[in-house]
Amino acid sequence: MRLTTKGRFAVTAMVDLSMRQTRGPVTLAAISERQHISLSYLEQLFGKLRRAKLVNSVRGPGGGYNLAKPIANITVAEIISAVDEPIDATQCGGKENCIDDRRCVTHDLWATLNEKMNDYLGSVSLADVVSHQQGKQVQVIKDFRGREKAPETVAA
Repeated sequence: MRLTTKGRFAVTAMVDLSMRQTRGPVTLAAISERQHISLSYLEQLFGKLRRAKLVNSVRGPGGGYNLAKPIANITVAEIISAVDEPIDATQCGGKENCIDDRRCVTHDLWATLNEKMNDYLGSVSLADVVSHQQGKQVQVIKDFRGREKAPETVAA
């Protein structure tokens, strides 16, 4: 059992956006370059995040994305759910038809793990993840709309 790439990339992109939106809308191209996530993949993810009302898009020169609500009010579980990624440790997707249309002997174990994971991810806000990054060295490529692209390492 593991979190899928879609969920991981959505959370990573939202953390990146959260850390940089104070300078204005953040472009997906900048997130793509910093996080090494395909631009077309980010476009798909951010379409879903926008429909879930977690981000707002700004069109035109200087456009990009901003968070739609305060980072303290967005949970990791919401982000993962917005990109249609249920975290499910059961073999049956919770339908209790694990083996020959019957529950397997470990169904309750995995169902309980699902509950614990959802509870935990629902208790972790984007603000929690961002504050955890403060003071750590991260790779940053300045986003000045193409004026400067040289990478530098700074404290988050």
